[in-house]
Amino acid sequence: MSYEQKLMQMKKMLKKTDSKVVPEAVKVVAQAPAYEQSWLDAGLTKEVNKHGIVYKRIVEYAKDYKHGNIVLSGLKSTMDDWKTSGEAHPLSPDFSKPLVFFDTETTGLKGAGTLIFLLGFIVETASSFKLTQYVLPGPDHEAAFLYASKLWETSTTLVTYNGKSFDVPQLEARWTMNRKEIPPLLEHTQIDLLHGSRRIWKDDMGTFRLPAIEEEKLGFLRDGDIPGHMAPIIYQDAVKNGRAELLMKVLVHNEWDILSLVALYIRSTDLLLKTETPESAITHTNIGKWFADLKSHERSKQVFESAIATYGVDHPATHFHFGFSLKREQQYVDAVASFSIAANGLTGRERIVALEELAKLYEHKLKDLKKALDTTQEAIWLVQVATDLTAAFQQRAGNDFVKREIRIQRKLFPGQAHETTADVGY
Repeated sequence: MSYEQKLMQMKKMLKKTDSKVVPEAVKVVAQAPAYEQSWLDAGLTKEVNKHGIVYKRIVEYAKDYKHGNIVLSGLKSTMDDWKTSGEAHPLSPDFSKPLVFFDTETTGLKGAGTLIFLLGFIVETASSFKLTQYVLPGPDHEAAFLYASKLWETSTTLVTYNGKSFDVPQLEARWTMNRKEIPPLLEHTQIDLLHGSRRIWKDDMGTFRLPAIEEEKLGFLRDGDIPGHMAPIIYQDAVKNGRAELLMKVLVHNEWDILSLVALYIRSTDLLLKTETPESAITHTNIGKWFADLKSHERSKQVFESAIATYGVDHPATHFHFGFSLKREQQYVDAVASFSIAANGLTGRERIVALEELAKLYEHKLKDLKKALDTTQEAIWLVQVATDLTAAFQQRAGNDFVKREIRIQRKLFPGQAHETTADVGY
C-alpha cells in the first residue's frame, strides 16, 4: 500500500472517530393533567401504559339486566340462533372472533382535527356484561388512549350503529396519525345495525336515529340524557376546566348507546330468524325481501308465508314479493294468484310491475293469450293515466307493454293487421 493510500485510509478513520454519536431519542411521556383528581373523584380510574395515561370507567351488568323490554341474557340464544340457522347474513356473527359492542364519541363529525375522546365497549363475560369506557385526557395522550383499547391485539366482530360510515373510519384515521407509536390496527369484522334497521323497518319508521329505535322497538326511553351534539362541548370544557360532572353524563349517554346495541341485536335477530316474533306486515315483508336479495330463498319464502298467514290479503305488498318466490319455484298458478292480489291492491310502480309479471306468466307459462292481452291492455291504460310514475319508468314500461300487445295479437290473430290500444307514442 502506497504512502498516499495509507494517508487516505487514516483520514477516513479520523472522520469516523470524530463523528458525533447521536443518542437514541427517548420518548417523553406526557404528564398527568392538572385536573386529574377531579376526574378521579367523579368515578374514573387511571390507567398508565408505555405511551401515556388514559382514564377509564368499568360497569358490570347482571345477565338478567333489562334494557327497555329486552333482557341482555337473550344474547346467548341470539348467538345460538345464528349458529343453528347457518345463514350467511350481514347481521350474522363471525364465531371465530369475540363479539364486541362498540361506540365512540368525537369532538366533531369530520376533518383532520377531529379527535375520538371516548371509546366504549361491552362484552359478555362468563357471569355478566362488562362495559369499559376509555376517556382521552388530551391530544398528548392519544397514543395511550388508542393503545388501551387493545384493538391492535385481538381481531373481533364489532357491532356498531353507523360504525361502517363513521366510527370505524374515524378510528382508522386516528390510528394512522399515531401509526409510528402504536402497533397496527387489526382488521375487524363489522356488523352495522343502522343498515339492518333500515332494511327491517323501511317504511315503518320515519327516522332511524337510535333514540327513535330505542323508544319504538326496544321500549327504552332516555330520561335525563344530554343531547348528542353537546358531548364535544362538554368534553372540551372538562379538559379545559377540569369539571367532570357533565362529562360523566356523556359517559352515561355512550353507555346507553352501547346497551341499546346489545338489545337491538337481540331484537333484530329474533325478527330475522323467528317468524312468530310479533311485528308489522311491513316489517315482515321487508325481512322476506332482504333474505330474497341475499339469495336465501327458502327462508324468504318462510317469512312471506308466515306474514300471509297472519295478514291475509290486507298487505298486498307481501303478495307482490311472494309472487317472485313462487315464480322462481315454477309454481306459476300460485304466482298468478299472488301477483293478482298485488295488482288489485297496490299503486304506482309496483302495480305496473305486478301486471307485467301477470302478462308474462299468462303468455309464456300458462299459455292463456286472452288473459295476457287483457292484462297488457290494462297496464297500457294505467301507464298512460298514471301521475305517480317517473317519466323514465313510464317511457320504458309503455314501450314494453306496446311491444307485448302487438306480439300477443299476432299470436292470437295471425296474418291480420294489428293496432295498439295506446293513443300516445312512447
